[in-house]
Amino acid sequence: MALVITPIRKVFRQPCPQLVPQSFATQSPQPINQGITKLRTLLQLRVLPGAWRGTLLALLLQAPFTAGIQGSQAQANPQSALQISAQSIVQRTGQTRGQATAVLAGGCFWGIEAVFEHVRGVTAVVSGYAGGASNHPSYEEVSSGQSGHAEAVRISFDPKRVSYDQLLAVFLTVAHNPTELNRQGPDVGSQYRSAIFYTDVNQKRAATRALAELQQSHTYPRPAVTQVLPLRSFHPAEAYHQNVLAHHPTNPYIVNHDLPKLAQLRQQFPALYW
Repeated sequence: MALVITPIRKVFRQPCPQLVPQSFATQSPQPINQGITKLRTLLQLRVLPGAWRGTLLALLLQAPFTAGIQGSQAQANPQSALQISAQSIVQRTGQTRGQATAVLAGGCFWGIEAVFEHVRGVTAVVSGYAGGASNHPSYEEVSSGQSGHAEAVRISFDPKRVSYDQLLAVFLTVAHNPTELNRQGPDVGSQYRSAIFYTDVNQKRAATRALAELQQSHTYPRPAVTQVLPLRSFHPAEAYHQNVLAHHPTNPYIVNHDLPKLAQLRQQFPALYW
């Protein structure tokens, strides 16, 4: 019964392996109850993919409860990211004529990918690696910090529906914290650096302008450390790193670090959120 999932990033500097399901039999009552409560909330909010709901509902009806989730402990945190009414992420692939591309890096690509998959006008988001020398980087190689790559996302978008400037605004204020040097939240290393990889001179100018305006706005107490670099190449990451939030919405790393970004996106950019 694979309802409780091991946290992927257990140690700040430890690379994340693939998700490893655990049995209820190996868990203490408190984590089990917390997992059950979160799954019930997700079912109510319809965040889980439709194919999961019937199976999970049947399993939850049979799941044991203890006194640990009664009373105030059963109340949801008003600030919890689980209270967003996010739609299930739809995997979108391929490009059509008239589309443009943006490549951005800002910490773990799972959260960046999830944010831009909820931006109107974005047609596809791919997690991958940019900024390094190797032509065939692997996740293990990038995680070592020796390849020179950053975890990044390639965003395909329709400029008639969302502009590059708008994507940069979301990137700099919602998707990550551009003032953190070689880290992002719990993830530490040069592979988690903040960077904008431009594809032409117009994107370079837009990136430089956006960072200057961010500095003037005093949005953050510290200056941004985001690099503005030419895009040499982009390498899609392994399949298990694609659409992670859609496939594992209850994973503790996703719940604690990525779902709050979707809530912030909806709050700060309601016209762009879908």
